Amino acid sequence: MVTLPRIVIAAPASGHGKTTVASGLMAALRHAGHVVSGHKIGPDYIDPGYHALATGRPGRNLDPHLVGEDLVAPLFLHGAAGADIAVVEGVMGLYDGMLGTDGYASTAHVASLLSAPVVLVVDVSHASRSVGAIVHGMASYDRGTRIAGVILNKAGSQRHSDEVIAALEPTGIPVLGVLHRDDGISAPSRHLGLIPAEERAEAAGQLQQLATRIVEHMDLEEIVRIARAAPDLQESPWQPGAPTDGPVVAVAGGRAFTFRYTETEELLRAAGCRTVTFDPLRDEKLPDGTAGIYLGGGFPEVHATDLSANTPLRDHLRAAVAAGIPTVAECAGLLYLCRDVDGAEMVGALDTSARMTPQLTLGYRTAIATTDSLLAVAGTRVTGHEFHRTVVEPGSAPAWLLNGRPDGFSTATLHASYLHTHWAGHPHLARRFADAVRTATPVPAPPRRPRIQAPDLHHHGDREATPGLVDLAVNVSRRPRPAWLNTALRASLDELDRYPDPSAARSALADRHGRPLDEVLPTARGAEAFTLLARARRWRAPVVVHPQFTEPEAALVAAGHDVRRVILRAEDGFVLASDAVPDGADLVVIGNPTNPTSVLHPAASLRSLLRPGRVVVVDEAFMDAVPGEKQSLAAESLSGLLVVRSLTKTWAIPGVRAGYVVGDPAVLADLAAQQPPWSVSTPATAAMVACASPRATAEAERSAHEIAADRAGLVDALHEAGLTVAGEPAGPFVLVAAPEGPRDALRARGVALRRG
Repeated sequence: MVTLPRIVIAAPASGHGKTTVASGLMAALRHAGHVVSGHKIGPDYIDPGYHALATGRPGRNLDPHLVGEDLVAPLFLHGAAGADIAVVEGVMGLYDGMLGTDGYASTAHVASLLSAPVVLVVDVSHASRSVGAIVHGMASYDRGTRIAGVILNKAGSQRHSDEVIAALEPTGIPVLGVLHRDDGISAPSRHLGLIPAEERAEAAGQLQQLATRIVEHMDLEEIVRIARAAPDLQESPWQPGAPTDGPVVAVAGGRAFTFRYTETEELLRAAGCRTVTFDPLRDEKLPDGTAGIYLGGGFPEVHATDLSANTPLRDHLRAAVAAGIPTVAECAGLLYLCRDVDGAEMVGALDTSARMTPQLTLGYRTAIATTDSLLAVAGTRVTGHEFHRTVVEPGSAPAWLLNGRPDGFSTATLHASYLHTHWAGHPHLARRFADAVRTATPVPAPPRRPRIQAPDLHHHGDREATPGLVDLAVNVSRRPRPAWLNTALRASLDELDRYPDPSAARSALADRHGRPLDEVLPTARGAEAFTLLARARRWRAPVVVHPQFTEPEAALVAAGHDVRRVILRAEDGFVLASDAVPDGADLVVIGNPTNPTSVLHPAASLRSLLRPGRVVVVDEAFMDAVPGEKQSLAAESLSGLLVVRSLTKTWAIPGVRAGYVVGDPAVLADLAAQQPPWSVSTPATAAMVACASPRATAEAERSAHEIAADRAGLVDALHEAGLTVAGEPAGPFVLVAAPEGPRDALRARGVALRRG
């Protein structure tokens, strides 16, 4: 008999705040002096990361499908060894389990296996008295599930929460606390759910804030009393076996590989292996003496650029796999071993590519080994789960049949698959892998290739154009500014004693492009538009097409988004291919003409990027330097389309910071909601009005024809000098393939060029 106070945190459905409350409660209990053990029902890897941060102990999963009913309580007791209270976070809604199984592996099912009381978290932001009916229904649906209390989440006011509490009184279930809406405490999401705690430097601080709120607004003493009322458990703790030292198994970790069950490493150590964690983003070789490799799950598609840049480690991994070092790769590990992920180079141990799709593959699986492999003999059945939005075509010898479908790759020394398995439920997998590791010979790192340097997103041409140099680095017109524009700017100075009003600019720009007012948003230069865009929505899979002005990506990164790059190729003339952008992208940013290639993409190609659920942003900062503004989309009203314009270049007014966005009014409204008051200055408003006039449009057109003629002469001269000009330039700049020497030599002679 084992005494262990415990509670299960559940909810009527996903999205009510289970992870927020459970993690905050764990942190609050720990700060109150308790030794807290955190557990997650279901296969999820991300929530246990927050639990570990809150408790200071490894997060643990409890899943009957993955390990069997009989092992749930023993694994629970093993994970909670040394703790004086355990908090178990549920999965989905309280009674939601495997489809077609009457709630198998649901929160209620696991709570019954643990004989644990349930505390229900209810999001009350969109209801009041109806919450009483919901809780009554949840409590009476299955009398074997004991709901011992309710926590109200996202209450709007004291009056609102009082109404809900009164509605709950007839149920006899006490309210243990009320959390009000707090936008400062949230965990951002992306395409597979919450962003892991390991990737969020601010997570610890937010958890501390949440713990403080839990202490202030919840009855911790009553929660502990409920936990202590749980009966003793009759099961014995699971025992992986005593760890023994032996050959090194390199386990991928760090920000890109956060998905693995704690018990996996415990089983490997018990089987005579020494697990050593390495970070594929940082470490440039495998740990010394590596005789086995375990690549678990995570987000290589999100960190593809940085993983690709680490060429020394990719070389070592490829050599190790080729030499027969036993290697297990699950999901993210599978992607990492491919040639590439949506064009970003990976290890290349598997001769296949991975690509993102809009389709989420999710669910429990029963898998069968088709042949003898590194992990199993032919015919072996295991249970597991899939969770991914990528696609990799299986090899001729798949790792598993997943519900009859081939998946992954398998050899005597390599097992790579989308399937996640919990080795505690199938310890023979760990033993077979460890047996292979003990017979392997470590592979030294190959000669080191330099790591690919990541681009500096904040290096702009103005850094090159220092005083005293002829400026060919900043793409701003050197033609004299028109007298009518100077007059308008000077006149605006008389209005500086009043707060700026951009309504005149909006009206003038709407007339300029033939659009209604709600399809125009003046901004403080085009760069502000990218900052507003980054903050406007929780983009799941934003893509920036490069080469491109770096500001869109820098703004998205600063707002906490994980940006994926689609990099156009010089050998294709930097032209956008129809299938270059991943299907799963919900935001696509592309320049036209593109900076710095000067390539002008056909409008039809850009229209083809539009689809339901996606926003396409076309940066037309240099479009007014193209004769006739050919291929512009600024006058087209299409759902999901935004066009960003700048007045900086043609009119030589970078100091005024004048730009604007035209497009889908629903998306523009989201941008406007992020815009600070009075961000568009009075001089910028005056510039927009002046530059939107028919006279200005005509003058810009004349200038565009002059630019085209000048550019043609420049390109001819460069070709005569033996230099290669990229693509088919259409803007007021060209990209030239040249070594560093000429640029430095020209700088020494007083000419500033912009690096590519």
